[in-house]
Amino acid sequence: EMSEMSERSKQNVAHGLAWSFYVGYLKIVLPRVKKSMEEFSRANPNLPACRKTWKLHILVPLSCDTYDDLEKADSNIQYVTELTETTLARAGIKKRVYKHSLYAITDEENQLWHCAVEYATPLQTLYAMSQDECAAFSREERLEQAKLFYRTLEEILKGSKECAETYRLIAYEEPEEAEPHFLSREIAWHLRQEHREEIAVLEGSAPQSPSTALDSAELNLQISVSDLPQPLRTDGF
Repeated sequence: EMSEMSERSKQNVAHGLAWSFYVGYLKIVLPRVKKSMEEFSRANPNLPACRKTWKLHILVPLSCDTYDDLEKADSNIQYVTELTETTLARAGIKKRVYKHSLYAITDEENQLWHCAVEYATPLQTLYAMSQDECAAFSREERLEQAKLFYRTLEEILKGSKECAETYRLIAYEEPEEAEPHFLSREIAWHLRQEHREEIAVLEGSAPQSPSTALDSAELNLQISVSDLPQPLRTDGF
């Protein structure tokens, strides 16, 4: 009965996508991100190094609308290079390659920031489902699923020791009227915040908490914790 209720309310969709994204991708790549950034920094000593930004910045647009080319989404985002790739045998695929793209972000003060950034790819699934009659996904349901995906992924990553300090989730709602540099401004805000956190650590003072970024408290789902689908096992498998 509980399974049927979850299926009818589609709560299991975002929950499952978040776990799949973590187990099948983030848990593999995140522990290697800092090493890749360190290698890039050593090879490019002329670029300023902010270790707090040496993580994967994961974009979570609540509209689920993603761009395959970030440079087309915002001209203030420019591709730089690929970071060192990771090659593993995975699910029968020999030498499966995992890699991240490094971008240069120009902020409103024309300051240049470098970071690894990409969309949370499961959002493409949610968007495609909302466009497919078979899935019967309304726009409102898609929004709720995007919020639930973010909340679930945030909780999973918070409990992951191996992924600590290797990521930053950037959830945002796009403005109703198109802004050509909204995305770069959003990313740059987080990069500046990370830079302040590094300075605060070096100076021994407490870092300031973000004041404008979306967090789970603002993503009001109106779904109680007991209503959320729970993992079938808790032994790590």
